[in-house]
Amino acid sequence: MTFVVTENCIKCKHTDCVENCPVECFFEGPNFLVINPDECIDCNQCVPDCPIDAIYSEENLPDDQLHMLEVNGSYSKKWPRIIEVKAPLPDAEKWDGVQGKLNYLDDYNTV
Repeated sequence: MTFVVTENCIKCKHTDCVENCPVECFFEGPNFLVINPDECIDCNQCVPDCPIDAIYSEENLPDDQLHMLEVNGSYSKKWPRIIEVKAPLPDAEKWDGVQGKLNYLDDYNTV
């Protein structure tokens, strides 16, 4: 099993979750974080650290977020690893809870 960062992280990008990850399996894009599913050890340490509840275990992933498992796997292979906490995006509070944010996901190759 793995943990999955869901769409609610897009345009928020809180990084509190990376600090306690024992295997450093988070990767950072311009406005989103992902977890490498091949590196995640299913320890659950990141979940309580996410202030916007954007991280779920694969087995508890909401149906409307199932596609995010593939998104996490794909982007974790091309984005740089993140191991230190950074400030969230400036308008993170505004974007918390907004539905359907996948089309706002920025890729380093397109920005």
